[in-house]
Amino acid sequence: MPEQSNDYRVVVFGAGGVGKSSLVLRFVKGTFRESYIPTVEDTYRQVISCDKSICTLQITDTTGSHQFPAMQRLSISKGHAFILVYSITSKQSLEELKPMFEQIIQIKGDMENIPIMLVGNKCDETSCREVETPTGEAMSKKWKCAFMETSAKTNHNVKELFQELLNLEKRRTVSLQIDGKSKQQKRAEKLKGKCVVM
Repeated sequence: MPEQSNDYRVVVFGAGGVGKSSLVLRFVKGTFRESYIPTVEDTYRQVISCDKSICTLQITDTTGSHQFPAMQRLSISKGHAFILVYSITSKQSLEELKPMFEQIIQIKGDMENIPIMLVGNKCDETSCREVETPTGEAMSKKWKCAFMETSAKTNHNVKELFQELLNLEKRRTVSLQIDGKSKQQKRAEKLKGKCVVM
């Protein structure tokens, strides 16, 4: 299958149980489930606006365990942007992001144009907090990436997280907003622009 250039691929990494799937499901479907079901790898699609045309935001929700290094490398090499999730209730989950971040650098090389978001999830669980906000901010400064705290449970900063990640993309204009034209109008415009006489 040929690779579609109008796909924008976001890969979500993080330790098991930090809420990667919950964040993605909250964003894509607006739902939240209390029970924890380990993920091997899931891909979700959302239509977004990209360079004033429509494209697909493809979100790959990866496994929290390190059992599938080949899958991880493939996700990194195909990804356009990355969300590194830890839980504010687990110092260990922040530590576990370090090798993942290093692997992204190793595979992607030049990090300047690659949007990366460090995300402290479960910020609703303040009584169990192990990672203070300044710790997350300091890590993001060190990694030269953006930082945000979210809660998939309360829907705090979930849409903002994805919008902010798209705002970091310098090579093209990507946005969650799709202008108000109907699909047929868009299709007609798309077809209009197709033929070029050389």
